[in-house]
Amino acid sequence: MEKERLKEFNQILLKMRQDILEETGRLSDHFQTGGERNIRLSDPNDRASIETDAGVLLRLGDRNRKLLIKIEDALKRIRDNTYGICEICGEEISEERLRFRPVTTQCIKCKTELEDEEKLLKKKTTRWPR
Repeated sequence: MEKERLKEFNQILLKMRQDILEETGRLSDHFQTGGERNIRLSDPNDRASIETDAGVLLRLGDRNRKLLIKIEDALKRIRDNTYGICEICGEEISEERLRFRPVTTQCIKCKTELEDEEKLLKKKTTRWPR
């Protein structure tokens, strides 16, 4: 990949990382200040709503953590000059795919084949009620 394109994707990934870190900071602030968790409510519906919101925030935080790992890996691949190369077939990943998903490690062909294999395996292991 051309150096200019690598610089561009590096900037995209750095921006993604910054956005996630800012969002994670807001989530962390919400939990540190207690958010609505410390309010003692007698209404079970209010408590359930707050617990549901907390669960969503925790899942979002976990999703962000996983994405940060992928972003760091992509930034390392840029430094190593392996960014944009499919880890399965070794071919270049299309720029269009990288723009859509900058952290990807597989070209669309290999990713599609992998997903098809996973679907087939899932079908084989799923038991249908008789």
